[in-house]
Amino acid sequence: MTSGAAAGRYARALFDVVLKENGDLEKVQADFQQFVALFAQHPVLASTLGNPAIPASKKKAVARALVDRAGTISPVVGKLILLLAERDRLMLLPDIARTYRERLMDHQKVLRGEVTTAVALAPEKLRSLEQGLQQATGRKVMLESKVDSAIIGGVVTRLGSTVYDGSVTTQLQKMKQSLIEAGQ
Repeated sequence: MTSGAAAGRYARALFDVVLKENGDLEKVQADFQQFVALFAQHPVLASTLGNPAIPASKKKAVARALVDRAGTISPVVGKLILLLAERDRLMLLPDIARTYRERLMDHQKVLRGEVTTAVALAPEKLRSLEQGLQQATGRKVMLESKVDSAIIGGVVTRLGSTVYDGSVTTQLQKMKQSLIEAGQ
């Protein structure tokens, strides 16, 4: 089983358990993200816990100490961290967190996307675009704004696998192609 598939299974199991127990899905997300951030901020810790030469029992002891020091985290998150340490799978944390977040957003009917423009979008324009897309899709839309001067003008919006390309560059390419086809 690939690490991506394993991470997906752990994330689905975590989500299903929290949902079944009527737990706070967002708190679990925040708690889990806390551990991902800890490993990202301390690469020595991450590489040590990912080292196959270190016995899983020692990794579990370190994970237990981290869970105990974390304070008030969801019990299900603490159990999963310890289970991952016991199975020597702590390196899956970022992938599990990403998959869990995607599942949570799908459950909340939230679409994440990105909007690319030639110049920075004003915050009110971004909110207006989000609202328009929300009406079109029937889901809450959260956009990340990016700037790419290569598109010359217009907007390229990506929601999941769907791309709405209204860039000047694309329009020019289409005109060029139609002129080439007309000349043949």
